[in-house]
Amino acid sequence: MTSFPGSPKTLKGGFIVMDPDGKVVLRTIAFQYNPDALTRTLTPRGAKIDTGDRLEGLRLVGPPTETIKLEIELDATDRLEHPASNRETVENGIAPELADFETIVSPSAANIVAAEALARSGALEVLPLPSSLLLLVLGTNRTLPVRITEFSIVEEAFDVRLNPVRARIGLGLRVLSIDDLAFGSKGAELFMVAARRREKLATRKPPNMQSFGLTRAP
Repeated sequence: MTSFPGSPKTLKGGFIVMDPDGKVVLRTIAFQYNPDALTRTLTPRGAKIDTGDRLEGLRLVGPPTETIKLEIELDATDRLEHPASNRETVENGIAPELADFETIVSPSAANIVAAEALARSGALEVLPLPSSLLLLVLGTNRTLPVRITEFSIVEEAFDVRLNPVRARIGLGLRVLSIDDLAFGSKGAELFMVAARRREKLATRKPPNMQSFGLTRAP
């Protein structure tokens, strides 16, 4: 894929993988190509209105549930044109890039072995395996804590060793809010930063009844 000559440099979107406490950056995964489209769905969370309380219809019990769907493209064609400078790609195709994404949704092999050892030792309760804090970065104004809920890979082309050299990754994400994260944690802090920015953008202009043909409030 090529861009129009002279076009401005575009920032890369991607993921930041942090430790569960959000204090240490473990990995960064930049998109090779930014998605052409991104679908966001916000499901409002209103209070139940079957209680007979007529005020319930105006109440929101928390932030909306936000989900995101996007598709990521990986292509090794350009690198394979210069094999001397891209030995890893020659050896493995785009398998390393696929592994970057796949390991996000899987506990480490060491944690799996440790959990099995606890189970065999007779531990009364084996807690869920710890996972990293995952941040979706879409420019400097959007850094959101997310959890991957859907993950699909379509491998479209292969080299002579059957390594994939072109693929599409479909991702479904759920934005984690203060209902999912401990208040004061790094993830909750980033969610609140995004919420406050959205409110600031929405209140940038005063109300204007004249634009509706009204001279006063209904």
